[in-house]
Amino acid sequence: MTAPGFTRFDTAIGRCGIAWGAAGVVAVQLPEKSEAAARARLRRRLPGAQDSPPPPEARAAVDGITALLRGEPSALSSVALDMGRVPPFQRRVYQAARAIPRGATLTYGEIAAKLGAPGEARAVGQALARNPFPIVVPCHRVVAAGGKLGGFSASEGAALKLRLLAIEGARASDQPALFEDEPALGPFPARVHRRKVDAVRGRPAAREPPVPRP
Repeated sequence: MTAPGFTRFDTAIGRCGIAWGAAGVVAVQLPEKSEAAARARLRRRLPGAQDSPPPPEARAAVDGITALLRGEPSALSSVALDMGRVPPFQRRVYQAARAIPRGATLTYGEIAAKLGAPGEARAVGQALARNPFPIVVPCHRVVAAGGKLGGFSASEGAALKLRLLAIEGARASDQPALFEDEPALGPFPARVHRRKVDAVRGRPAAREPPVPRP
């Protein structure tokens, strides 16, 4: 890759973006609330970048991302990422996350253990919250312990994380698929889980009686 640039592109979850420089992809952007905000954020990530057609390496990344978001198998491990400004611990977290296969999940604690840093689950979560390469570094595949979803820093938050996992047919280690009829996110009450699933599938949320106060 040569001259720094960025482009916006359509996917099954909305309009995404990618920025690149001489050393590889600098940023991947999930859907934002407005086109103007999305472009401004990409320019902040790579000052001086111009909206331009992607070079072949970036084009391959765009094609891989769009295929993955259509629910198709797509290996993004060969996408070159510019991690020159990424601190060493974050870099190790991102490398571990890239090794999680499509349809699988790991917990923050499991990532920490893989890095030889047991007890650093919070630090892993903070590193993933700063991930500038979502989808290519699949931070949505890292969840909290006990079947909890964990956070997600994209504009749609947890709803988008659930949607990405559903697209991939994700399974936690000993749980049914996250979007089968049986609720898989144990700590979430079943009615809350159903509401999240309906929202992701585009169905109107079912009306429920108010919960009595104790």
